[in-house]
Amino acid sequence: MHQLRRNAAPAASGVPCRPLALALAASALLVVLATLRTAGAGDAGNDPLAEGRRQFLAAYAAAENAPPEAVTEDGEALRAYPLYPYVLAARLQQRVDDPAATPAIRAFLAEHAGLPAARTLRNRWLMALAVGKRWDDYLSVYDAGIDDSVAARCNAYAARIALDRTDGLTDAVLTEWNVPKSLPGACDPAVDWLRARGLLTPERIGQRARAALAAGEPGLARFLAASLTAPERAPIVQWAGLIEKPRESVEALIAAPDTAVEPAALQDGWRRYARSDAEAAADRFPALLQARHIEGAEAASPYALAVAMQLALSRKPRALEFFAMAQPGDYDERAWEWQARAALWAGDWSRVRDAIAAMPEALRNQTRWKYWSARAADQLGDAALAKQGYSAVVTTDNWYAVLSAARLGQRFAPNLQSIGLSDLEMDRLSAEPAFLRAHEFVLCDMETLAVSEWRAGYAGLAQPAQVQAIGLAARWGWHLQAISAAAKLGLFNDYDLLYPRPYDSEVRKGAGVSGLPQDLIYAIIRQESLYRADARSSAGALGLMQLLPETARRTAKAWHLPLATRASLLEPSVNVPLGSAYLRGLLDRSGGQAPLAIGSYNAGPGAVRRWLPESPMAMDAWVENIPYNETRTYVQKVSWHMIVFGWLTERKPRDVASWLGTVRPLAVDAAAD
Repeated sequence: MHQLRRNAAPAASGVPCRPLALALAASALLVVLATLRTAGAGDAGNDPLAEGRRQFLAAYAAAENAPPEAVTEDGEALRAYPLYPYVLAARLQQRVDDPAATPAIRAFLAEHAGLPAARTLRNRWLMALAVGKRWDDYLSVYDAGIDDSVAARCNAYAARIALDRTDGLTDAVLTEWNVPKSLPGACDPAVDWLRARGLLTPERIGQRARAALAAGEPGLARFLAASLTAPERAPIVQWAGLIEKPRESVEALIAAPDTAVEPAALQDGWRRYARSDAEAAADRFPALLQARHIEGAEAASPYALAVAMQLALSRKPRALEFFAMAQPGDYDERAWEWQARAALWAGDWSRVRDAIAAMPEALRNQTRWKYWSARAADQLGDAALAKQGYSAVVTTDNWYAVLSAARLGQRFAPNLQSIGLSDLEMDRLSAEPAFLRAHEFVLCDMETLAVSEWRAGYAGLAQPAQVQAIGLAARWGWHLQAISAAAKLGLFNDYDLLYPRPYDSEVRKGAGVSGLPQDLIYAIIRQESLYRADARSSAGALGLMQLLPETARRTAKAWHLPLATRASLLEPSVNVPLGSAYLRGLLDRSGGQAPLAIGSYNAGPGAVRRWLPESPMAMDAWVENIPYNETRTYVQKVSWHMIVFGWLTERKPRDVASWLGTVRPLAVDAAAD
């Protein structure tokens, strides 16, 4: 595991063909669906909805961009098409400001009440009614059981205030106001109404301000405190300063022992001080206790634990010293885990054993800690207990199962368990209106609307039918939805279904460019995008392998590949070779150490270099101590996906001895960007 070969065996191929949902009576529809599923979706002659789909795409685009008066008469194919209501809804959305459209909007909402398109239209209409202060209409439409956003509720309060229908309103508005976060502008009239009635008392304002501080919202707390008297305002402003400038504020309190401070504020500021500089906080810990008169182990415990956690996250040896000063009653799950990880980093196997033994039972019995309990027994010379622990973990199908097999000297094979799909049941399900519409949206490349319809149909199914829906999504080639739905049901082991290879030609090209195993490339694709070629992250990463445009440009230049644009990165034929080349570069700079390269792909090479040990250490202990939960999980899942893809290719137990490797520090030249 800790090093990768440059060549890999050819990947298996084969993409499930797509069925075509037809807008026919259900009894006839099943026969047609089965016929088309056999024939395949690639033959347009077998698709009676092709013309309706073409007209829909044109009409939907026109409805969003053209003025309402430009609408012409719709053809028969469009009116019969399952997604036609979305065209009507889109047209009505252009008219929500027009009172003359009210009867048509009401009629649509009544006829299509359960349709996601109706919810969108309803939300936009309510917003338009509020903006236009058409309060009678607003209250006639508003339904607290449906319109549950903060803005919708606040607009309902504003409507009742404007129409003088305020009986019983006080408690509802106070509940809305008393939250530790800022409210949308729609709530201003209701808040002004409370203020005018003298209901926003200093006591209530102070309580909300402290709740905001506890939630890490110092700006809101300062805003609220501005209306208080100086003595009432002072502790709130002090706490806000401890959040905004923790080191300076804590040091000022150490220097001025007689300055009063609320215990919750001091603890919050100290935790943030430790987070910003764990070693400085460790050095200042005795001074804090002395200056603030924190006496006794119980009183000092939360301050010690705050330092211990940050030292552990920074992989500093003093972490265990501070964990020892903390009281078990102050530990949460995260603290229990990081105490054990700190012991792992220090190589103190007795402390590892004891830390796991002290965990709450539910945590101690997680696969992760069962594995590490066995590892501790192994290191402490109890071979029988270690073998028993590894044997219990090896059947669990995850990162720790593979490690356990390696520790036992065994080859590893995943436990394949089919979820039991039925073509007949999937055909019946595909005829349900919501799934019919969801499939059409998939074929139209309208992912967001496809998901809305899928959720609407899926939510009403019994679990056996939900299982069939997983297969239906996979049959459509909608792998993201199939895998996500299976995960929510706790179904992970139908590897034939949940580990498809829909981009074999692109992955082969990526492997040819980079020399990486195809299993690794597919593992990255599955983890990064769940096979969605047009995936876009909030950080701006694009495509199957989630490349940032600048990273893609640098990689293309370095590897003499065609220069990528934002648009071309959504093309698998461009994205996968570039992503593979980038990963190859990370692997080379990591000295061939796969966990480092995989971690770098997620968190960046700079972060991974900061996490490296000063001397070689066991690969499993290093991965366990990755401080970013996301990156630790990423390394573990990508490594697991590689095992599964490799097993699916050969259908033979895998040699996993290399998973027992070490992580080595990098030479300066190897670590350079």
